Amino acid sequence: MYTKLPVKRYEHTITFLQKVLPAPATILDLGIRNPFSEIMEQNGYTVINTDGEDLDVLPEIVKKHNVDAVTAFEIFEHLLSPFNVLKLIEASKLIATVPLNLWFAKAYRSKTDMWDRHYHEFEDWQFDWLLEKSDWKIQETEKWTSPINKIGFRPILRKFSPRYYAVYATR
Repeated sequence: MYTKLPVKRYEHTITFLQKVLPAPATILDLGIRNPFSEIMEQNGYTVINTDGEDLDVLPEIVKKHNVDAVTAFEIFEHLLSPFNVLKLIEASKLIATVPLNLWFAKAYRSKTDMWDRHYHEFEDWQFDWLLEKSDWKIQETEKWTSPINKIGFRPILRKFSPRYYAVYATR
């Protein structure tokens, strides 16, 4: 069913998750069920996903379940106002990843899917500030690159420029 999985990104993400929130734990994972939901379950987590609701319009969805933590892997960049969702989360732990803004590449925008677009691509300090303004205390962060096997100036820069930013925060 899934042919092009971002294996390295998933490996980094599960390693970060296991470090900051060891299994077993019950997680509300923002976004529809996806291959990473299955990876989390294979690693001992109980995962509840949202059903594809527009979190800008219905941010209160995050209050629907009593969970140990909320995860948001590659979600906040799609929202016009991630602040509203972050403010309403009742769980005491948040693990999130966001794509970092790369000076040599524009924000992602699918040419075929009108919903698969990034409204935000963050600088690390911007995402930190967003979390702090919504009452989260950052406990741990990590960055990693996203190299691609192509020839050119941008592919070379991708080997050295961090693309993803992971944050563990608590209330």
